[in-house]
Amino acid sequence: MTRIATVPLQQVMSNAIQRAQARLATSQQNLATTKKANTFADLGSESVRNLSAHSMLARQSAETTVAKRVQTTLSLYDAQLSSIDTSTENLRQSILTALGNGQTSGLQSTIDGAFEQYRNALNSSEGGVAMFGGSQTDTPPFKPKALSDLVGLAQTDAFANDNVVASARIADGVDVPYGVGASAAGGGLYTAFQSLALAGPIGATLTAAQKTALTSVVDQLQTGLGSLRAVNAENGRRTTQVESMINSGDQRTTLLTGVIGANEDADLGQVATDISQQKTILEASYSVFSQLAGLSLVQYLK
Repeated sequence: MTRIATVPLQQVMSNAIQRAQARLATSQQNLATTKKANTFADLGSESVRNLSAHSMLARQSAETTVAKRVQTTLSLYDAQLSSIDTSTENLRQSILTALGNGQTSGLQSTIDGAFEQYRNALNSSEGGVAMFGGSQTDTPPFKPKALSDLVGLAQTDAFANDNVVASARIADGVDVPYGVGASAAGGGLYTAFQSLALAGPIGATLTAAQKTALTSVVDQLQTGLGSLRAVNAENGRRTTQVESMINSGDQRTTLLTGVIGANEDADLGQVATDISQQKTILEASYSVFSQLAGLSLVQYLK
């Protein structure tokens, strides 16, 4: 015989309210986390693809970080090499002017300033590490402290760097060597500065020996600048390569982020709509339950 009672009806309504509350809680969690899948288990068949995408994204992020660090270092090399280029070219022009009109006013200070720029640039550091030292990062790669120290000093004794260069992996299977030694960057100009040191202080009037020396220096500076610019051109080529890999990496990151987001990210507009609907349903359930809770068969069995 079928049993007639009010308790089973109340249990059915209670279970319906619990399900509505659970759906609303899930939607609220999606809104708070902006995710529709909070675990890989929630992704179902897409979990393998997203695990792979997360792995590739992490590797790409690490490679891009390294590439940007290398890019910064290459930019610092360019700045130092360009500063030598500018000061040395100005020196060459000043010497040509002095040889042309015999006006040597300020020439000695220009020589000293160009040498000081040359020395400071070659001994520049990044984070306390000598940039142009190769693997010899704890000592200045260019030893002379003054122009006069170049007199009688062989070029091999003036530079303390070695030819070791750093290498960084900036993409899958792409290793980029980077770094410039002081002897490679400044070796071509050393002869010119040594000739200037041997010429002695430039006074108000050039001596015949100084005119001869300065004429040779002009050619030596031109040759040295050519060598310096070749080194900086190679540095620029590597910079372009790194920038290209960074751009490719950014595009790859965007692609992988999109793949992950398509499966994991919630549509916040739809979530907001769902919350509104579920809230209305839950409120209606509360109202119906309240009305039914007041009913009892006892009232009809009297």
